[in-house]
Amino acid sequence: MTDSQVNFGYAALSVQRPRLSWRAARRSVIVVVVLAALTAAVIVASVATGTYTLTLEEVLGGVLGTADEGTVLVVREWRLPRALLAALFGIALGMSGAIFQSLTRNPLGSPDVIGFASGSYTGALVVLLVTGGGYFAVATGALVGGIVTAFAVFALAYRRGVQGFRLIIVGIGVSAMLAAVNTYLMLRASTGEQLTAAVWGSGSLNGLTVATLAPAAAVFLALLIPAIALSPALRVLELGDDAAGSLGSRPDWVRLAAILIGVALVALVTASAGPIAFIALVAPQIARRLTRAAGVGVVAAGATGALLLVVSDFIGQRLFAPMQLPVGIVTVSVGGLYFVWLLVRETRRR
Repeated sequence: MTDSQVNFGYAALSVQRPRLSWRAARRSVIVVVVLAALTAAVIVASVATGTYTLTLEEVLGGVLGTADEGTVLVVREWRLPRALLAALFGIALGMSGAIFQSLTRNPLGSPDVIGFASGSYTGALVVLLVTGGGYFAVATGALVGGIVTAFAVFALAYRRGVQGFRLIIVGIGVSAMLAAVNTYLMLRASTGEQLTAAVWGSGSLNGLTVATLAPAAAVFLALLIPAIALSPALRVLELGDDAAGSLGSRPDWVRLAAILIGVALVALVTASAGPIAFIALVAPQIARRLTRAAGVGVVAAGATGALLLVVSDFIGQRLFAPMQLPVGIVTVSVGGLYFVWLLVRETRRR
């Protein structure tokens, strides 16, 4: 990777190889590296602290399998999978938020605002309460629910094209209807099913182990590469369908691929941990301010989402220890603080 010799109006780093050509703003690369380092530090702190405190050497020994049996069990089976899942889910939510905010060209165009996350929740809830299915059945239900909701929202909002504001209004309406459906499903369930669904519906990483990490990581990796590869096409699409078409892009296919990938990323999280609010909404906007970029970057949003979710999970585990809060409650609090800060900032500007 070298400094670009072409003046793009900002400092850029580029890779020029016969089969690989890539360019990124230097500030964005530095921000992503710093966010990744902070996320790794929080993961280490999360693994090392708790009822059974570990030193940094013991954490490393637990990861490598050279420590005693108890330490290896605590690190490999209990704490590290949960911390890694928090980072992985944070990346997924941040990327999904960036994709939909880029599609709608609106900072409120997040999957948890326009109903896609609610659709995934409904699909997973139906499978959980009706069939009592396992991880893959719930994941399939979440994916189908999210996709059906996404296409319903786009179909209802379509009027000679899709405008971001109309899509958000329709999505909020559909989300409210799905919330009513979810309440109805909960009322028809038994007390035991209600308790299980209520805990899962609050968005919790409690109880996730290495058994969840392997399939979740496999699905995540399958979605990661197309999500990153789609980023340049999304930036072109932000110029409008006519301009994007004149530059060689195919707006309809790009939009379809973006919806499928974005919904699948949300469904991945919902199937494993339940609906986790606000990360997809705030991560892209925080990343945009950190990188000072004109648009929403998928990679920077994913790195920001990872840091937000691992920090939120760490707070949820340690704030009222030994009682553990669902991470969804913490992210809602963080999202509320973000909105208060945004409101104060906009008020001072005027």
